[in-house]
Formats: sequence, C-alpha cells, structure tokens
Amino acid sequence: MLSLLYRTADALRHYRRRRRWQADQALGRRGEDLAHRYLRERGFIVVARNHRARSGIGELDIVARDGEMLVFVEVKSRRTDEFGSPDRAIDPDKRDRLLRAARDYVRRSGADWKQVRFDVINVVFTEPPSITHLRDVFHVTTAPFL
Repeated sequence: MLSLLYRTADALRHYRRRRRWQADQALGRRGEDLAHRYLRERGFIVVARNHRARSGIGELDIVARDGEMLVFVEVKSRRTDEFGSPDRAIDPDKRDRLLRAARDYVRRSGADWKQVRFDVINVVFTEPPSITHLRDVFHVTTAPFL
C-alpha cells in the first residue's frame, strides 16, 4: 500500500516538473527522488539534497550519513542504458567539481575528512526503474586543496 502511495506521489510530482522544466531536468530530479528513497530504505540518513558550494563551483546531489561515514552521492539518470551505464558521464572535471563542493561542505559542517565517502547511484528508467549503487567510487585520503 505504501509503495503505491509513493509511486502515485512520484508520478504527480514528475508530471508537474515536466510542465515547468526541460525534460532532462525533470528526469534528473526524478532520478534523485528515487535515489533518495533508495538510500533511506537502506538505513542512510539524508542530511542535504542539491547542496551548492558557496563558490558556485559544484553541486552535491545528495549528502547522507551511513553510520559514521559522511557520504556524498552523485546521481546519474538515463532513459536507457543503450550507450553504457550513466556513471560513465563522470569525467575528471566533474570529479574535481564534486571534490570542491564536498570540501566546502566538510569545512562548513566541521566533519572529519577521513570519514568521507563518494558514491554514485545510477538510475535507468526501465519499467520498473533500475537502480545501481556504486560505493566508494573514488578514494581521497586527504582533504583536497583545490
């Protein structure tokens, strides 16, 4: 029953977004909604969504707690996986922007950089949507000085 309620609310929210936003933006936000629910169902505590660094350099899709770890989650969504998995779109420039935004978040929150992890969630809009969670996609042992 709860699942039906969630799907109905998601469909209505997505319909409203499609009317106001470009199709790709609406699809990306729908992917973030699904990733958010996926993380919460697995015990993560979501502490922020769409966090923008003050410098304007980057945006963190989801910031969550997984036990003691502070997890920065990049959500990549695609209509199909015809051209490969969505995470292939994370190039070195995107990685640098994520690191800069994460550094800003950690500095402002007072978190310990040694307790930071970077994950990616791929959402492919098959029927039903396919969600793949990639943990610890890149390692950063010291706080980056970017």
